[in-house]
Amino acid sequence: MVVKSELKLIKSLHQKKYRTQHGLFIVEGLKAVEEVLNSNVKAYKVYAASQIRSKVSADSVSLISLRELQQMSGLTNPNGVLGVFYIPEPKEVLSKDWILVLDDIQDPGNMGTIIRLCDWFGIQHLVCSERTVDCYNPKVLQATMGSITRVNIVYEDLGDFLRSIRLPIFGSFMNGKPILELVLPKKGVLVMGNEGKGISKRVQELCNHTIAIPQYGQKTTESLNVATASAILLNEIRRC
Repeated sequence: MVVKSELKLIKSLHQKKYRTQHGLFIVEGLKAVEEVLNSNVKAYKVYAASQIRSKVSADSVSLISLRELQQMSGLTNPNGVLGVFYIPEPKEVLSKDWILVLDDIQDPGNMGTIIRLCDWFGIQHLVCSERTVDCYNPKVLQATMGSITRVNIVYEDLGDFLRSIRLPIFGSFMNGKPILELVLPKKGVLVMGNEGKGISKRVQELCNHTIAIPQYGQKTTESLNVATASAILLNEIRRC
């Protein structure tokens, strides 16, 4: 049985301000929880329904009823396991490879997919503006499929960061230079903008190169989804 204070704490972690206050985040689902358990992220507590307890590798698991799990969960149909973990301290961003920068990305699904793309393409550092959606948002975590543990995610003022970095900075723009025409360096910074507004003016001014995905189809298609565009650009970056 989960005591009321414990239940209140876990339910509060669905909101960013309480995740920040307590330094904790929630992961749901057996596969996702196992991914985090097998990383360097420290577990606070893991809960499981009795029928799935034997599948969880944590040393200590609290058995809970399905009713209690439903009270904790942010899912319509909880699938038996919920883990609470300590938010890790971000690491120093190193200039040894490409760095992906996000300027005010708002959609949790896009954010989660981009984190997963960083993991896939070996991008170790993801730098986010302070208004970018929280990477520990439960919907973001669902979309990362465990990749959250393998990417260093830092939130800071992009102006300060981009002025301090000693790498070429490529901003993604609709009217930028087609990526297939560019000879890309072995390391640099790729900036992706907000879903509706693109890269903000103050960040645009710090980009010393523009980059674009050439369009071959009907011009009635205004733009690509930011996660889709990130996948295409990262693939081309890794091809060089």
